[in-house]
Amino acid sequence: MEYYIKKTLRNLSFDQAIAKVTEELKKEGFGVLTDIDLKTTLKKKLDVDFYNYRILGACNPAFAYRALQAEDKIGTMLPCNVIVQEKESGIIEVSAVDPMASMQAIENETLGDLAIEVRGKLKIVIDQL
Repeated sequence: MEYYIKKTLRNLSFDQAIAKVTEELKKEGFGVLTDIDLKTTLKKKLDVDFYNYRILGACNPAFAYRALQAEDKIGTMLPCNVIVQEKESGIIEVSAVDPMASMQAIENETLGDLAIEVRGKLKIVIDQL
């Protein structure tokens, strides 16, 4: 089982892809809690050049609340990360974590059912890009 859902985009700039991903996440009830710019961070901390790579920590509050009610340590696996990367100029890859893969580590049927719902929402986001 792959641990992510992905799509490659060729019709948007990197910044446009970030905006589109954020917009599509919002349509499915997710907000972006964190935005980690690895290119900038790696340059600043290690003085290395890296390609455009952003990690968006997406959270759907309703799903997060339900998950926390079922398992109080589930916060270790939140939020749902979505990465946007540009290894080659003009080719953007967007990948979202597959919650089904991460929930396999937890023996909790309620979380499994919830992961199916969240996966469906994230798949819609990726498909709409």
